[in-house]
Amino acid sequence: MKLDTALLFQPLKIGNVEIKNRISMSPMDIYGLSTSDGGFSERAIDYYVERAKGGVGLIITGLVKVENEIEPFYLPSDPCATYRPFHFIATASELTERVHAYGAKIFLQLTAGFGRVGSPSYIAGQPVAPSAVPNYWDPEVTCRELTTAEVETIVQKFGEAAKLAVKSGFDGIEIHALHEGYLLDQFAVAFFNKRTDKYGGDLKARLTFAIEILKEIKRCTGKDFPVQMRFSLKSFIKDWGQGGLPGEEFVERGRDLEEGLEVARILEQAGYDSLNADVGSYEGWYWPHPPGYQEHGCYLPYTTKLKQTVKIPVLVAGRLELPEIAVKALADEGADVVSLGRGLLADPYWPNKMLKHKLEDIRPCLGCYDGCLNREDLFKPLSCAVNPAAGRERQFEIQITPKPKKVLIAGGGIAGLEAARVAAIRGHQVTLYEKTAELGGHILEASVPSFKRDEIRLLQWYKSQLAELQVKIQMKQAVTPELIQAENPDVVFVATGSKPIKLMIPGIDKENVTTAVDLLLGRLQAGSSVAVVGGGLVGCETALWLAQAGKKVIIIESAQELMAAGQPVFHSKKKMLLDLLRLHQVDILTNSGVAEVLDQGVVVMNKQFQQKTVTVDTVVLAVGFTADNDLYRQLSASVPEIYAIGDAQAPRNIMHAIWSAYEVARNI
Repeated sequence: MKLDTALLFQPLKIGNVEIKNRISMSPMDIYGLSTSDGGFSERAIDYYVERAKGGVGLIITGLVKVENEIEPFYLPSDPCATYRPFHFIATASELTERVHAYGAKIFLQLTAGFGRVGSPSYIAGQPVAPSAVPNYWDPEVTCRELTTAEVETIVQKFGEAAKLAVKSGFDGIEIHALHEGYLLDQFAVAFFNKRTDKYGGDLKARLTFAIEILKEIKRCTGKDFPVQMRFSLKSFIKDWGQGGLPGEEFVERGRDLEEGLEVARILEQAGYDSLNADVGSYEGWYWPHPPGYQEHGCYLPYTTKLKQTVKIPVLVAGRLELPEIAVKALADEGADVVSLGRGLLADPYWPNKMLKHKLEDIRPCLGCYDGCLNREDLFKPLSCAVNPAAGRERQFEIQITPKPKKVLIAGGGIAGLEAARVAAIRGHQVTLYEKTAELGGHILEASVPSFKRDEIRLLQWYKSQLAELQVKIQMKQAVTPELIQAENPDVVFVATGSKPIKLMIPGIDKENVTTAVDLLLGRLQAGSSVAVVGGGLVGCETALWLAQAGKKVIIIESAQELMAAGQPVFHSKKKMLLDLLRLHQVDILTNSGVAEVLDQGVVVMNKQFQQKTVTVDTVVLAVGFTADNDLYRQLSASVPEIYAIGDAQAPRNIMHAIWSAYEVARNI
């Protein structure tokens, strides 16, 4: 049955500005894509223009600072409109002119600041806040309370920045934010705001800052210039540093839903033209930045109530990139506009593909954060795990080759599939060999848990793309030196993946021992109690999957904490996984290793060489992988152009598999 996407392509107005469809690009920080003078770099402009080309109706930029003195950031980090005004207009006007050429509108997101959630690594000085409260990232640091005059200065700076937005050709402004626990939100929430001046007190007083900003912008730009608020309906704060999970019962310390709806009424009455709504805070960061463990459309139960409360347009994000969920959000009146963030990083042409009903061509987002926000935490530029060209569209564009080559790919995991896709697009003659009966490599076991179904969507996408590109695929055929000699390819990609590491300890070969790979693939059934040896991401996700199935689970990890080694796990993903393990009563034993496997459990030894026996039915090894690069070693001296990619080069993650394959395949 063909999905009816017509609702997505009806125009609507925000204030007096008409948007051509109901699809917006969510605001996402463009870390690494701004200039040292606070403007938009060429990479940033290309990044936004690509989404306009893809058919989105409204683009909302990532946050732009209105000042850099009261809360000074190290530059370049984010753009700052008032830092070098002429430079800002020069770069921003090029952005708006190019975006408008494709019929899209673009709003500039202006921020009041980060406040207590500002990382000391980004802020040049003491973090600020409405009151003297602990910094989120380092609770030993107490934030400096802003003076009344400083808050009034920030309000004034919003007016100055808004004038620059008009001169630069933006169609409206979004205020960052009564959302996620940023500075403006901290003023609105009693848990953080203990002030006694005009910016503190009851709810209306705590919203004074937000309303003064609106009035100042309208004074400087005129009443018809749209102003939208980025807005969280509910905070999900259990306590300092503690968030609430979906379905978990707890006492809300931040903004509850009832107060959130009242805030929405006040904002509408004050004159805000629209609300870009979600839920969450830094305490519950897995709400405003939902990882794969969150349901698609996770905000809709809350925004449906918001839609019943206000008459102004409501924009909603929250993992809405699945076509059927996006359509349902509009049909069930959970939103007026579907807002996509990471979905448009993964596939900038999502809107056009929806319009043309080419749903199978939409490249899925994994909800992993490895290529986007996690890179910001590592001081690296914005991109996307499944779309390496995101944020570097011009530099990473795939070019048709003038000299087609015969390309042989050994291995049908994600790295091999990506190499085949890119090489085929370029015009090379590609043959992919997979020694098993299924394509996918480690995706096959990784996608077994219900919270990992996006991985199987990615595999289906690759299969669809390679079929369309008519890539020749040989199943159940291993690549050997003899095959290489017979085929005589110009280029060989070795994408033979990796294999689980096996511990060399007494009892490791007992029948009650298996690997996470074999367990997930159903090659062995776990008993009612399970010890997962290894507390990396694979071990923790396997433990959660087992616990959700009703098993009694313990994780044994040699490091001081879980997910400490290997590829960094993004904060919201790590935090939610740890909270889910706690909710499902998974026992955790750190600073410990397995000394011996018994018939009914394991002997565990800690760092002080103290031993104890843990009784379990099944022992699952999740201690990492080692590269399966024997073929590469055999061929490297005899094949002139040969590349090891993905796990065959070094076991890491899906992003590394895709990026290494893309980089080489686009240049052969």
